[in-house]
Amino acid sequence: MLLKKQTVWLLTMLSLVIVLSVYYVTSDPQSGKDLASISEEAKEKADAGKETATSQSEDGKTIVTETTNDEAFETIRLELTDQRNQMKEEYETMIGSSDLPAEKKSEAADKIEAINELGRTEAMLETLLKTTMGYEDALVRADGANVRVTVKSKKEHSPQAANQIIQLVRNEVGSMKITAVEFQPSK
Repeated sequence: MLLKKQTVWLLTMLSLVIVLSVYYVTSDPQSGKDLASISEEAKEKADAGKETATSQSEDGKTIVTETTNDEAFETIRLELTDQRNQMKEEYETMIGSSDLPAEKKSEAADKIEAINELGRTEAMLETLLKTTMGYEDALVRADGANVRVTVKSKKEHSPQAANQIIQLVRNEVGSMKITAVEFQPSK
């Protein structure tokens, strides 16, 4: 039974990598943006409720895309994943370089593992918030030593609920500092 679970997990991860690779290859390059600026832009989109984005297609037509509040969390997750994949690709290039010393390659490998661990921690916390505390959706963004949590729920938003979220996150991440807990009403 364990082999089947591992196989399903592996296939899921491989399909995710393929989808993100296609997305990365077909998207416009985002030069000069770091993870913090992407996170702040994505947060603003989530807070706005409904955003309209315009872009130019190859044939010169204008494409208008609307994102509702239900899609905002997914949009943020995809942008963060894309940014992290880009960072991992840069580190993998460093590892593959024959010009760098072994210490630099080791540091790059450690940074890749840290990025992967950060993503796993965020996903685990989001799942815990949804399953154990009953929130409709949760978004956890960890960058360095800070953690920001946004939850979507029809529940009453109170200081006690925020304290419960902080306690749950603190029990799981330990050394990271919880900088913000935000509530968004669901529809």
